[in-house]
Amino acid sequence: MGFEKEEHAFLKELGLGPRNPGCYVNGAWKGSGPVVSSVNPANNQTIAEVAEASMQDYEEGMQACNEAAKIWMQIPAPKRGEIVRQIGDALRAKLQHLGRLVSLEMGKILPEGIGEVQEIIDMCDYAVGLSRQLNGSIIPSERSNHMMLEMWNPLGIVGVITAFNFPCAVLGWNACIALVCGNCVIWKGAPTTPLITIAMTELVAGVLEKNNLPGAIFTSFCGGAEIGQAIAKDTRISLVSFTGSSKVGLMVQQTVNERFGKCLLELSGNNAIIVMDDADIQLAVRSVLFAAVGTAGQRCTTCHRLLLHESIYQNVLDQLLGVYKQVKIGDPLEKGTLLGPLHTRASRENFEKGIKFIKSQAWKILTGGSIIESEGNFVQPTIVEISPNAAVVKDELFGPVLYVMKFQTLKEAIEINNSVPQGLSSSIFTRRPEVIFAWIGPHGSDCGIVNVNIPTNGAEIGGAFGGEKATGGGREAGSDSWKQYMRRSTCTINYGTELPLAQGINFG
Repeated sequence: MGFEKEEHAFLKELGLGPRNPGCYVNGAWKGSGPVVSSVNPANNQTIAEVAEASMQDYEEGMQACNEAAKIWMQIPAPKRGEIVRQIGDALRAKLQHLGRLVSLEMGKILPEGIGEVQEIIDMCDYAVGLSRQLNGSIIPSERSNHMMLEMWNPLGIVGVITAFNFPCAVLGWNACIALVCGNCVIWKGAPTTPLITIAMTELVAGVLEKNNLPGAIFTSFCGGAEIGQAIAKDTRISLVSFTGSSKVGLMVQQTVNERFGKCLLELSGNNAIIVMDDADIQLAVRSVLFAAVGTAGQRCTTCHRLLLHESIYQNVLDQLLGVYKQVKIGDPLEKGTLLGPLHTRASRENFEKGIKFIKSQAWKILTGGSIIESEGNFVQPTIVEISPNAAVVKDELFGPVLYVMKFQTLKEAIEINNSVPQGLSSSIFTRRPEVIFAWIGPHGSDCGIVNVNIPTNGAEIGGAFGGEKATGGGREAGSDSWKQYMRRSTCTINYGTELPLAQGINFG
């Protein structure tokens, strides 16, 4: 087993062993479900084993969490913020180890793994400040001796279902905000990244224990679809945040809606970068490389479509092909690697199927287009010359595949950008103010993230993250995303002795 390797010794510093209980329930570790293996995608060897949650474990955890919610929501928001601050400090102390684990188990390169953990630390810092700013409004009343105001109160329990590509950052976007808003958190991590789920939970649990708080405030489960379905159906969970495919997200939304619960969806992206004729080409090429190749093309914000103005088409393409040839593919933990493996063997098989279909349609593969024969799930970064009307362009192929196409006018480019079912991220490269403001305006990009002169990926936590259409419409992290994790009450208070009615109604 890979756990015994010398280079994996750091795992013990995160509380991990060769065999690990996979759910944290009522302040204790257990796992009476199936035993699964965590696999290193760079060589498909087992790192360690995890006992997943059973439905009995789930129900025990939910009952304890439901009781803990009564305690947590009564604690003043700034004091809840202090707990989140301590969680951030605990993450800082283990930043390098956690980042290394993300790289080892997910497959993204080490700088990206460390960056992912840093993102949660940033979210903790943000949430601490937010805990003193969960402000309502005072609203003028039309009636004498009356006051209207808004009160924001916790929902109770927030369920968070995360995906493999950001196995802990998306938890941070949700949990940091949910906790300061007074909610307990139920987390189901991705089935293929259970060690990250356990290590993250271990740190949060330590902070709760140190502060003599119920461990059930933060409950986590390693498990598959059965646990996810239970979360979606559970009326005790007021809000379900789901990150994954549009197909599964739609099923989650329908299930949650049937019980009149709230749903926050972060689903598929099929993101485009537009390069105008006046663009800084070197800046654009560097941005496209990161956007298309980073995380092996497995970010929801990965650039899969590159729209080049016809006058600079060949120039940009030549430079891009040049930098693609310099991409170092290999072990994500090795210094200098830019492209690690796809996350699973199934991901590699999907890449092969996608390339086979592209070839069958006679589209031109300019570079890449093959798997790399090895123990791991490595593939070549690929660029395909294609028409924007091709059916394959409408779907998200999760991997380092970039479709490149020409356009003549800004209007045409925006229409191509908006022509796919998804609407997460988009970016344009230009120096012209009139183009910038057309792009971000009502007839511009229809995405939730609309960038200028930067990649489609690498969002900061201060803004609301999320997209439109088949991306789900959810918003996480910054701005006013916190409002989704609370319930709003409009309160009208009569502090006088008369009973004037609204709209001047005289009733008796």
